[in-house]
Amino acid sequence: MNSTPDEELILVDDTGGSAPRHAASWPVLVIDDDEEVHAATRFALAEQPIFGRPLALVHAESAAKARAILAERRDFAVILLDVVMETGDAGLKLVEHIRKTLGMHECRIILRTGQPGYAPELTVFNDYDINDYRTKAELTRTRLITAITAALRSYEQLRTIAENRRGLELIVNGVTHLMEQHALTQFAEGVLTQITALLKLPLDGIVCAQKGSPFDEGDRERLYIVGAAGRLAPLITAPLDTLHEPGIRQAIEQTITSGLHQFGSGYTTLYLRGAEQEGAVFIDTGHALSEADRQLVEVFAANISACFSNLNYMEKLNFAAYHDALTHLSNRSNFIVQLEQALREERGPLVTVLVDIDHFADINDGLGHDVGNELLVAVAARLESAFYGQCRLARIGADVFGLLGDEVLLAPEAMQALFAAPFDVGEHLLPVNVKLGYCRLADGGGNGFMLLKRANIALNRAKKSLSADFDYFSGDMEEHTRWRLDLIRQLKHDFHAEKLVVWYQPQVAIYSGDVVGVEALLRWPDGDGFVQPPSVFVPLAEYSGLIVEIGEWVLSQACHAYRELAQLQESRIRIAVNISMPQFRAGNLTERVAALLGSQRVPPSALELEITESVAMDEPKTVIAALEGLRALGVSIAIDDFGTGYSSLAQLRALPIDRLKIDRAFIDEIRDGRGGLFAETIISLGQKLGLRLTAEGVETPEQAGFLRALGCSEAQGYFYARPMPLSELKVWLAARQRV
Repeated sequence: MNSTPDEELILVDDTGGSAPRHAASWPVLVIDDDEEVHAATRFALAEQPIFGRPLALVHAESAAKARAILAERRDFAVILLDVVMETGDAGLKLVEHIRKTLGMHECRIILRTGQPGYAPELTVFNDYDINDYRTKAELTRTRLITAITAALRSYEQLRTIAENRRGLELIVNGVTHLMEQHALTQFAEGVLTQITALLKLPLDGIVCAQKGSPFDEGDRERLYIVGAAGRLAPLITAPLDTLHEPGIRQAIEQTITSGLHQFGSGYTTLYLRGAEQEGAVFIDTGHALSEADRQLVEVFAANISACFSNLNYMEKLNFAAYHDALTHLSNRSNFIVQLEQALREERGPLVTVLVDIDHFADINDGLGHDVGNELLVAVAARLESAFYGQCRLARIGADVFGLLGDEVLLAPEAMQALFAAPFDVGEHLLPVNVKLGYCRLADGGGNGFMLLKRANIALNRAKKSLSADFDYFSGDMEEHTRWRLDLIRQLKHDFHAEKLVVWYQPQVAIYSGDVVGVEALLRWPDGDGFVQPPSVFVPLAEYSGLIVEIGEWVLSQACHAYRELAQLQESRIRIAVNISMPQFRAGNLTERVAALLGSQRVPPSALELEITESVAMDEPKTVIAALEGLRALGVSIAIDDFGTGYSSLAQLRALPIDRLKIDRAFIDEIRDGRGGLFAETIISLGQKLGLRLTAEGVETPEQAGFLRALGCSEAQGYFYARPMPLSELKVWLAARQRV
């Protein structure tokens, strides 16, 4: 089901829940390499009872210390774990140790990180049963208590299930032969076999029936045959009223109605009752049972009634373990099992499809999680209606469904047509668009997990595509994904190994030729003379979240460069630095910039922060609030690559900016003889809005002259200077001053 926002989960008092098992404290292990985090956690959770019991915090300052603690005790209800400690993956390796090596499956794990770039892949949450993931900035006191409360509730539920399972195992051991298999029909078969062995009867003419359908929980009154032997065996799972032997049928009905064993002259009917289940076993004895045999089967019936009760509970547990609680479809684990079976059988042109609901989060945010849940149920119902009996269906994740079936039946055109009609959800009629990821079983990689993974790769490609809503997996996709992951891994390594560098490109006043600023540009050399293109690695840094840390470092390097350049320039110079969307999302951007300027003794007026149009339009409220704070600080703001985005004039006017940087594509038009119409339009627009203008990518005297004639005040590009390391820039500036 959909999760509820943190702000709404204030569950600490929750006195309406079940009473605590005992008054002892909740043991909580806090693992973090930052002592301030430990102190903040102690303060936030001090004297804070949850479900009537205090928290007992145990602290570890590293993953290694946590391993030592866990070697001594494993009774922790909740573990608060930092993702990044001794190494970038120390936290996740510890999670694997906890789950796989120590076998601690009931304790709940909440991941925390101060570096969003180390967010685990979605599959990690499923594979290692992680309860929650939060950045440290998100975990206010209320949200921390809320997260721990939810984790403790989950822990108690898992403990209850585990204890019930242990109780069931004791019963199973007591009647081993009856409970070798847990399916209801196999249980019934075991009952019939045991009875015939006890009474030395042939395995024929006996029936085990129960009240209520084994397949439909809503059908609780009708009697169904769940076990039969000999000539009656074909009737298993059929309703009892289809049995054409009225004597057997009446005997079973009378036994369940009376709730008592029936001992006739030629038959015996035993009454079985579990906690929520009734049943009866009809035995064609051919004669009246002796007193000794009656006592024997009565004791036997008492024992199998206990099994019957717990079997029913176990069937429900089994269903819960392999089915989605909201839609009642198979869950991800069950779907992988079904994929494995299909791969073994190798029949027909089968394909697995992942169906992702477009913009599902917007429905949750705009209409509420209840409406989101209703939509998921409606989608599941439509899929079942269309494919029941022909395909395997599952809910894989929050808004992702899985299908396994014939490739023709599940063709993209058929799937898109299925979602063409809107969904009637409560008071809303919701149109739904879906993205589809396909993987043929022949391309599945040999096991269910790999097949699902490859379908997910295709789904991710489809979600990024601008031309199609579906994609099929192919081998080059996996290679590309592996290449991306390898490049991200190498980028993280080289950044922390201080192999990345910042180069600087001068910005020149077109009229005078004076250097008025420099733009800081990130570069990633590989040691062999090759410089990785920023257009390749910057998006990967943003995708992985590493850009936040890199961005802070670039800003620090730029401030250091300003101090050195200021000594060479008589006139004041500014330094421009690009800011990405993840840096805005990280929060407190104004405060972080102010602290850095203060520590580096750089005046705010010397710094210009550049953002692209797409960043400005992505989350306008977040961006505008931060930009207003930065401008109030004295920092100037520029829109980089202006003209390549989709901002409207109204949106542009709402942004607190000082400068437009004309994208090099429009400057190239001047060189190519196309007149520079777009550059002229942008310059005119900027002048009317009172904004300063800088042209990027100026490479010829003709371009510079054209821009000067239009009134563009500043430019940068190869015509003036290429980007260069700080040491070369200082030599270049000194040479210009000597001329």
